[in-house]
Amino acid sequence: MKKCIFTGSAVAIITPFNETGINFDTLRQLCEFHIANHTDAIVVAGTTGEASTMPDIEHIEAIRFVVDIVNKRIPVIAGTGSNDTSHAVKLAINAQNAGADALLCVTPYYNKTSQHGLFLHFESVAKAVEIPIILYNVPSRTGMNINPETALNLSRISNIVAIKECNLNQAPEVAQLCGDDLTMYSGEDSHVLPILSLGGKGVISVMANIIPAQTHLMVSSFLAGDFKTALSLQLEYLPLIKALFSDVNPIPVKEAMNILGYKAGPCRMPLCDMSGSNHNALVEALSLYNLQRGDS
Repeated sequence: MKKCIFTGSAVAIITPFNETGINFDTLRQLCEFHIANHTDAIVVAGTTGEASTMPDIEHIEAIRFVVDIVNKRIPVIAGTGSNDTSHAVKLAINAQNAGADALLCVTPYYNKTSQHGLFLHFESVAKAVEIPIILYNVPSRTGMNINPETALNLSRISNIVAIKECNLNQAPEVAQLCGDDLTMYSGEDSHVLPILSLGGKGVISVMANIIPAQTHLMVSSFLAGDFKTALSLQLEYLPLIKALFSDVNPIPVKEAMNILGYKAGPCRMPLCDMSGSNHNALVEALSLYNLQRGDS
């Protein structure tokens, strides 16, 4: 059995931007907010962190900054995926050197590949580093699925230890084939309990940016056998989850955080502001909850 990187809720943390680049003051506050509110791990420079618009120097700088601020209090997982294998390897090595505890590696996108190519891609990354790797399967974004048989083959590589699974339809088969050799995390906030019911150990969450304590409690309650509390929380926050995914992530969550006073800053182009109707629906959803600022 491979060791879990974390159990519970990992926040896919936003990257707060300002006119000069990363707003490190806000990023520091957000890291402390998450630690104080029981977030179990931080994923930096992932999809929600807008890594695809960050030059490599800035990308690694963000990872190093979060690693330094967190200072081993909880695991820091670095997003290092790319559709160029050599680039993915370079990012992985640099993230390891920056002190990341683990890596989150998305499947190649646009050029895509075969299932055998997927195996070779992730194998190349795994051979280049010593720290553990979480596979990131998100076909809706990449057009590429890690088939269950490929997940099984990848689980036999010693430092490939987990999968962030966004394809709920195949999650039971992945769980059955891979067992304890590939820890499963939900990649969708609306699917936390279904993944946990299949033996999953947590979620890599967008909503945890603004409700970290509640997201942690949902997972910890389920894992402790308190299914009633876990289900109540999953259902309670469905309106918020719907609003946070009413536009392309992370547009709504950064909009929500700015509304709540977090100083998240803008998204980088080509991501743009929400439409008026979506913005109004987001404000309405936020009004249902007594949410607090991250630096309060």
